[in-house]
Amino acid sequence: MLQRLKLFSGSANRGLAEEVAGTLGISLSDATVSTFSDGEIMIRVNENVRGCDVFVLQSTCVPVNDHIVELLLMVDALKRASAARITAVIPYYGYSRQDRKVQPRVPISAKMVADLITAVGTNRVLTVDLHAGQIQGFFNIPVDNMYAASVLLEYMKKKFDHDNLVIVSPDAGGVERARAFAKRLNCTIAIVDKRREKANECEIMNVIGDVKGKDTLLLDDMVDTAGTLAQAASALMAQGARKVSAACSHAVLSGPALDRINASPIEELIVTNTIPLNSKIEKCRKITVLSIAELLGEAIKRIHEETTLSTLFV
Repeated sequence: MLQRLKLFSGSANRGLAEEVAGTLGISLSDATVSTFSDGEIMIRVNENVRGCDVFVLQSTCVPVNDHIVELLLMVDALKRASAARITAVIPYYGYSRQDRKVQPRVPISAKMVADLITAVGTNRVLTVDLHAGQIQGFFNIPVDNMYAASVLLEYMKKKFDHDNLVIVSPDAGGVERARAFAKRLNCTIAIVDKRREKANECEIMNVIGDVKGKDTLLLDDMVDTAGTLAQAASALMAQGARKVSAACSHAVLSGPALDRINASPIEELIVTNTIPLNSKIEKCRKITVLSIAELLGEAIKRIHEETTLSTLFV
């Protein structure tokens, strides 16, 4: 049934792609991704894809621009090799935070990247937890925005005492996400009110909600430099929280993130493998990594078989 399905991987998510292939019961397709001496990227597809339903798995994570170009070149190579349909599987969509004009004379980078992915010949996009849902509208092709919530919730249900748990949104924008998790875990929510002075820096103001004596779980879609997360954790402890954990879909973890997490009162940071972690971060005892391979594998199978994805949404 999956004979005409091909799964390729760029350099960003080789490990995850192999896991996804395993859940599908197929082998990862063969392609060469390398660079010339001047830094130009070279792609070569090493097997026949004529008439096949092809999926290319690549997060546009650090180095973001290299991984975007890799994805574009691989799609172009597959299109020129006469693939019947090409789906870009992008577990983490880079540039997603630049989804609107917040200052004069700045680009809407998320839209520009969407245009590039579409223009090169991509027929469909499968992604996970877009930073802003409206990015789906930046594409003129079908976009399936899956949620890592099912993976995170399964772990949380086993890990936490729901009767003493409070789901905490680190900002007002994440309240809807926190409410959705709290509903499924049958617990209450709180909000950390913050004032962002400039990019990647924020000042925690206060905690809205009762966290005294509670186990708190900070919930966000991504953690970048971890400044917000660390300060929010400190604010929760100052308000009498018993302990602080955190969870996110995308572990960007750039710059001083690891040092901030280690120095913070956070006992555990739960993340998924939409972005591969470097060896130093993987060794951090506070970080727990959950795999989304089964979620992506099932989504790919259903897209290939032209069946519904709706039951995969939590």
